[in-house]
Amino acid sequence: MTEPSNQVIRVVLVDDQAMIRAGFKLLIDNQPDFEVVGEAETGAKAIDVVRRLQPDVVLMDVQMPDMDGIAATEELLRDGSQLKILIVTTFQRDDYLFDALRAGASGFLLKTSPPEDLLDAIRVVNAGNSLLDPLVTGQVIAQFTNTGPGVARSERLDDLTDREREVLEQLAGGLSNAEIAEALFVGETTVKTHVSNVLSKLALRDRVQAVVFAYEHGLVRPGE
Repeated sequence: MTEPSNQVIRVVLVDDQAMIRAGFKLLIDNQPDFEVVGEAETGAKAIDVVRRLQPDVVLMDVQMPDMDGIAATEELLRDGSQLKILIVTTFQRDDYLFDALRAGASGFLLKTSPPEDLLDAIRVVNAGNSLLDPLVTGQVIAQFTNTGPGVARSERLDDLTDREREVLEQLAGGLSNAEIAEALFVGETTVKTHVSNVLSKLALRDRVQAVVFAYEHGLVRPGE
């Protein structure tokens, strides 16, 4: 579990159900490192609220009137914003996951997850990492890479060192930095450096895109 930071994480809640927002707000505001600074019940209103308040993390529902969460995510991240958007939905549908990843979301979590998982997810994406719900399997990621737009990046693999390629393969397995460090018998700080180098050399936004890249180029196979 990600440890709380000393800096307060400013959160905006976007969901068309008032009771859901109220529950999230109660849970989040009870944490010393979180503050809910705004709410919106539609994607269109979320764009205005987020641009006005400039939060660190947005919890974004998918199905909403006026504008859905995927379209709102695309609009908010269109200009290259580093805003962290965590998609939180009741729907375990592949197309939502695919669209969320294409839109640039930093994470995807089901509302059926335990409360502590939501808090940890906020901390994870705020720290610059990415998160997929444990129920999102390698088969789903593989399907995304097969249906998503192909990008000719395989030549960039030659820029990776053997160790960086190993780290990329471990990332694709869903391992955290600590787990990669244990698997490769290196320090966690070293792993962080390798991950940063991998993302930079492959021109990838985050760990989620690294997973997609690894499947797309056959470094790992579903079920491995």
